[in-house]
Amino acid sequence: MAAPLFVMWNGATGALTAPLGALASAATVTPKTMQQLQLGTSKIRVVEWGYQFTTSPTAPVTMELIDTGAVGGTGGTTGVVTPYNDAAAVTRTATPGAAATCFGPTAEGTITATRLLAATMDLATYFKQQFPLGREPEVAPGNFLRVRVTPSTAAAVSVITYFVWEE
Repeated sequence: MAAPLFVMWNGATGALTAPLGALASAATVTPKTMQQLQLGTSKIRVVEWGYQFTTSPTAPVTMELIDTGAVGGTGGTTGVVTPYNDAAAVTRTATPGAAATCFGPTAEGTITATRLLAATMDLATYFKQQFPLGREPEVAPGNFLRVRVTPSTAAAVSVITYFVWEE
């Protein structure tokens, strides 16, 4: 059997009764984390990530998949980690909490180093990237995996983001 995969979205997905709502970026040319995963004592391999804008952006938007070391954003809503390919799987690494595994943090934290895993800058309404097997980026224990959005103009964009990882 394949290793357990998990998925996390930038919204409350635990009891959806309607489509998942999007989160707004900053209304300035400022990076904003849409979601983050704080790792516990195990590393992960990122299998896929992606996003969807609710309307077409009027100017290019930079989207990043980044590892920010041990620095996370704060003031978010605790994220829901869901088994992806094994309904009975239990995550060994996600640290729950509004300053740990969360979506929509209100403060970015003082980032001192990042590792850019993937990025786009375009006007497309959706994007997804799967990494080739055996070449998935790894994130070290205790680090934060984030999806971050930066508009190129002072106009907020609304976006749904996700990532899938293997433990």
